[in-house]
Amino acid sequence: MTQRKFFGTDGIRGRANVFPMTADVALRVATATARVLKRDGASISRVVIGKDTRRSCYMLEQAMASGFLSMGMEVVLTGPIPTPAVAMLTRSLRCDIGVMISASHNPYADNGIKLFAADGFKLPDDIEQKIENWIDDQNLFENMPQPDQVGRASRLDDALGRYIEYVKASVPRGQTLEGLRVVVDCAHGAAYKAAPQTLWELEADVIAIGDKPDGRNINHGCGATHTDLLQRVVVEEKADVGIALDGDADRLIMVDETGRKIDGDQLLGLLAVALKERGELAHNTVVATVMSNLGLERFLKSQGITLLRTQVGDRYVMEKMKEKNYTLGGEQSGHMILSHYGTTGDGLLAALHILSRLKESGQKASEFLNVFHPVPQILKNVRFESGTPLQDKQVQDAVQRAEHTLNGQGRILVRASGTEPVIRIMAEGDNADMVNAIVRDVSSAIEQAARAS
Repeated sequence: MTQRKFFGTDGIRGRANVFPMTADVALRVATATARVLKRDGASISRVVIGKDTRRSCYMLEQAMASGFLSMGMEVVLTGPIPTPAVAMLTRSLRCDIGVMISASHNPYADNGIKLFAADGFKLPDDIEQKIENWIDDQNLFENMPQPDQVGRASRLDDALGRYIEYVKASVPRGQTLEGLRVVVDCAHGAAYKAAPQTLWELEADVIAIGDKPDGRNINHGCGATHTDLLQRVVVEEKADVGIALDGDADRLIMVDETGRKIDGDQLLGLLAVALKERGELAHNTVVATVMSNLGLERFLKSQGITLLRTQVGDRYVMEKMKEKNYTLGGEQSGHMILSHYGTTGDGLLAALHILSRLKESGQKASEFLNVFHPVPQILKNVRFESGTPLQDKQVQDAVQRAEHTLNGQGRILVRASGTEPVIRIMAEGDNADMVNAIVRDVSSAIEQAARAS
């Protein structure tokens, strides 16, 4: 994919009130998106806008609403709500467009804009490119609707309740979580109400943490990317299991009763086997990304299941799933997509499916959730301020040395993040010492290139 000015791997993202995450750009994005996705001739053109709990969401929400209203669209505001809820509401409210204002797992000072088409799916690259072309077009605000054609805004008061009923409906009728003591970490984010309420309604014994957002504490020392707190609380409270969501609740990481972290690869493996046993795993295939552990691939193969890999990003996983109607996909980072139920990653929905199976099994979480032995894998992020370190010859040489050393007995992936200014390194192989040495060599080369730029 060619480098673009606004869109990355998951919408538009950046530091709030700094280009491109400004009110001015948000208004232009909304106007451009309406030009591309608004359905011609529809009696009602509608967009639903959700957000997480960052303070800057107020600013961006109002700016985007103004842009859509100026294009003659009806705007439905939901308030703080998970990303998958926006995808669901886009379909159920018959909207042309869905918008989620969130920077997902990033710190509170960042924010972002995620866009959904009328079918609830994230936009493919070609549609994002059309929107991007309009954002900077000098004719963006030409031929606007007449004064009597501008839109109106309203607030959907039962948005949260609709989402809760939607995820509960995915659990087999009559099944509850009674008897399970669950700690849920809401990351002070978009699911701070939805997750504890859903679990309570399904009769779990719920201990909620990360459920008191103040506009600045989202993802701070909590949630799917910072599980130390959850791991400690699960053990202290003698809970059966822990659930960690991220800021917009489209990721799931779990913790067993011993405090051990369970990543997305383990959860994918578990769900894959469960779906295959029930005859619901289409083509006996799971879609994941290049970041998923080699151990997962080997485990799935032993179960007669094929693993297909895509580039990083849950929307690329979903695009591959749509090709042949695959029913399960996800990422090591915790995105879980069950296409029978939704069109994007949904941490809470996936958690309910896993918890219901955990209860059925009668096993402890430490026995049930750890389905394969991962290959030693090192993940490292190297931050840079400017330049293009991956184009540096020393970096390219270091990567070639790593590939030669692994000699087919492992994998290395070096890529620029699509959401923040870091280079991500992933290396894995059966020899842990070799993997560590490879990562040190490559990261050192990147750091030197970054300093020199």
